[in-house]
Amino acid sequence: MTSPAADPWLSPWLPLLREHAADQPVLELGCGSGHDTATLLAAGLSVVAMDLSTEAVRQARDRAPGARFHVQDLRDPWPADATNLGAAVASLSLHYFPWHVTQQLVARIHHTLRPGGMLLCRLNSTDDHHFGASGHPAIEPHYYLVDGQPKRFFDRADIDHLFSSGWRTLSVRSPTIHRYAQPKQIWEIVLESET
Repeated sequence: MTSPAADPWLSPWLPLLREHAADQPVLELGCGSGHDTATLLAAGLSVVAMDLSTEAVRQARDRAPGARFHVQDLRDPWPADATNLGAAVASLSLHYFPWHVTQQLVARIHHTLRPGGMLLCRLNSTDDHHFGASGHPAIEPHYYLVDGQPKRFFDRADIDHLFSSGWRTLSVRSPTIHRYAQPKQIWEIVLESET
């Protein structure tokens, strides 16, 4: 199968997301066409979602009309309702940026979450050769120009470094997902923000 339905990755994390979100919305960074947004809403969570693509957000609004959507670059100021939250989700959305910008975004997520808040994220793996981890011009280490688009890939040392300050790691694993035409190797990381 090659569809978002073939990638039910959020299901095991929904109880923990509900616990951390409490009475606040989940912040979804890079919602795309809203498949994860719809899953979060169906689980009884409210969602504030962002994506750069106007067309993707249009599809997401159709798929998950109960969420609050913002069309914007993650590097721009975040919405006013994205503060002091208990949970954030960033599925394959933090890989477009130079390393220093990636670090800034992770720091901003940390600042957005209240102490003990949960970040559930998925990142491209350096083993993800079907989707650009090899054979493309390097911009900087693990950051390539893939078909005209900058794309970052992460190894375990990158992850440890990226989340070394202010985070407690609950889970790190490197599954293969089958959402696309080719198998995709990713990292799935669950963290809690520390003060």
